[in-house]
Amino acid sequence: MHSMESQTQKALTGQRLRSLAFAYLAKREFSKAQLRLKLLEKDADAVEVDTLLDELSDQNYQSDERMAGMVVRSNLRQGRGPQRIRQQLKKHQIDAELASGDLAEVDWFAEALATKVKKYGTEVATDPKLKAKQIRFLQYRGYSMDVIFRVIQFDEHV
Repeated sequence: MHSMESQTQKALTGQRLRSLAFAYLAKREFSKAQLRLKLLEKDADAVEVDTLLDELSDQNYQSDERMAGMVVRSNLRQGRGPQRIRQQLKKHQIDAELASGDLAEVDWFAEALATKVKKYGTEVATDPKLKAKQIRFLQYRGYSMDVIFRVIQFDEHV
């Protein structure tokens, strides 16, 4: 019984490792670092995991560039600004440089304005407390102060 137990405890290797990696990637996109961690949690051999990840990356089954684009688009849909998106990239262990092209294409003023309008409407706040609340909200969302001040003062009726 003891020898059978040690057989089931042996490291995840070869085709089983490859199948598990594909199963993870079939469900959703992973950064290389995230996928490495998930496979190592399953008792896989680190050298074999690294070799497999290089192969998956070379064959474009796994792509940090694709993952970076997905993180940017997902966060934009949630009304997040560039600082929050960079935080998310760091959380997913993705080099922010991989998303720099996607981030450069975004009109941050328009995104911040849409986020503000969705929460507070088009009215320009005159009450200092409401202005401060809007500023904090947009800061938390990850927008820069210059964009925030332009947004809270923007009046579409002028």
